[in-house]
Amino acid sequence: MTLHIALVGAESTGKSRLGVALLAHLSAQTRLRCALVGEVLREWCEREQRTPRPDEQRAIAEEQWRRAEAAAADHDLVLHDTTPLMTAVYSEQLFADTSLYPFALQVQARMDATLLMALDLPWVADNMRDGPHAQQPTDRLLRRALRDAGLGYSLVSGAGPERLQQALNALGPLLRPHLGREDGLFGRLLQREESLGGDGRWQGCELCDDPACEHASRTAERLPRA
Repeated sequence: MTLHIALVGAESTGKSRLGVALLAHLSAQTRLRCALVGEVLREWCEREQRTPRPDEQRAIAEEQWRRAEAAAADHDLVLHDTTPLMTAVYSEQLFADTSLYPFALQVQARMDATLLMALDLPWVADNMRDGPHAQQPTDRLLRRALRDAGLGYSLVSGAGPERLQQALNALGPLLRPHLGREDGLFGRLLQREESLGGDGRWQGCELCDDPACEHASRTAERLPRA
C-alpha cells in the first residue's frame, strides 16, 4: 500500500525545496520507491500568467490528486508538494469560496502524514506570489481547516539541514515498519529513538491556528500527541 506524505504551507515556506530534499534522502537511504508530485496550481499560473478564476479552481485541485494517484500506481511512497487543500484555502482566501473543502479534506484524510511548513524562512519574491502579507492569513486558514476536520500535522521549521532533519524526525514513526537497520540515516534515527524510549513523534500546537505559537515546536524536540 502506497504511503502519502503531504507538504503544505503558505507561499515561500520551503515546500518545494523540502520535497526535493526528502525525495533525495528517501530514495537514497531506504528501499522505498519514491515519487514527488509537484504543485499543479503553480504550474497553471506560470503557464497562463495569471491567477485562476473561481470557476477554474476545482479542475486544478482535481488534477493535483489525479497526478498523485497516477504516481501511487508504481511507487511505494508519494510526496505531495501541496495537496488540493491548498487550492481550497486559496479559493477561500481570494474569492470567499469554500466549495472545494469537502473534496480537498476527503483527499487530505488519505494522507499518512502531513508536514506543515512554519513561517520562519526569508520571503523569496517572484511574479507568481502575492507577498509576505499573505502568509499568515493562508497559514491560519490552513490550520483551521486541518483542526476542524480532526486531521493532525507535524510542524516543520528551521533552515536547510535543520528543516530536513525535523521532517525526517516527524516521518520516522510512519516509516519504521518499512525500514531495516541497514537503511542508512533512518536506521540510525530509529536506534536513537529506541535508546530514548519513545516513539519519536512530535507536533506543534495541535489545537492552535495561530502561527505565533510556533515557538512551541522549537522549545522541545519531542512533544507527545494528544
